Amino acid sequence: MNQSVRAVHPSWVALPQQQTDKPTVLAFLLARFPAISESIWRQRIQQGKVHWQDGELITELTPYRPAQRVYYYREVVSEPHIPLQERILHQDAHSLLVFKPHFLPVTPGGSFVNECLVARLRARTGIDSIVPVHRLDRDTAGVMLMSVCAASRDAYHGLFRDRKIHKCYQALAPLTPALQRQVPQGWLSAPIGWTVKNRIERGEPGFTMRVVSGVPNSHSEIRLLAVKDDIGLFELQPITGKTHQLRLHMQSLGMPLLNDRYYPALQPLQADDFSRPLKLVACELRYHDPISGEPRHISCDGFAAELESGC
Repeated sequence: MNQSVRAVHPSWVALPQQQTDKPTVLAFLLARFPAISESIWRQRIQQGKVHWQDGELITELTPYRPAQRVYYYREVVSEPHIPLQERILHQDAHSLLVFKPHFLPVTPGGSFVNECLVARLRARTGIDSIVPVHRLDRDTAGVMLMSVCAASRDAYHGLFRDRKIHKCYQALAPLTPALQRQVPQGWLSAPIGWTVKNRIERGEPGFTMRVVSGVPNSHSEIRLLAVKDDIGLFELQPITGKTHQLRLHMQSLGMPLLNDRYYPALQPLQADDFSRPLKLVACELRYHDPISGEPRHISCDGFAAELESGC
């Protein structure tokens, strides 16, 4: 554990245009981040760790400026080390395609400031403009698309916004008793499929999600590919992109993922067990690059070999 860790790169927050009841930047920060005490914010400001986009320092009396970005450095007393390595799979002037390992967050949050994918990639490449184009849970591994150039960033966001990108995941989960009686061992000559559509909303506590009644806002296509003992190898294609969607959709089928710490029951908070990762990996991205027009098909290993060796 490294003590008193400060983020190498600043985070930022945009000041809303319509805000009228916060006369100073400090007043806004106190309201926006209630979990951070006033004394900590004052200390950060006094130490020059809060500034405008152009580097001008913000003081405790600096007036609120609508629509401007405030930059600040996140700090934690100690930061866990993730002993797993990201990999760069493709790089060009506009984008990066990378493999994110299990347990590594994509962006700073909670106890993590520098032990995150974005910070590692910026340090490794020297490119400070790298940002993720989409989400991937800390517990999930797999292929991610990152934007390198601000001018072309919206074009890559458009791949997801307009559903012009194909995403494929693999997962391992215990089969229901009914499926265990129905399917043979090994690779299935005719995979069994499910179309899952339901409504997902924020749960309690707030970092979890839940399926509720109502108009569906999530959609996944799921197929069982192979079986070893009571464990199935599944292919999952998220049509929509709700938080924890695939984990909840597998749970709704009665087959929660192996080593899921959130579903079906939230496990007590404890240190990461790197020998027991969530058995979910984003194993494939396929799209036409919006800048060059070239086809991109990037993949990583799924769980086939692990299933065959006995999980």
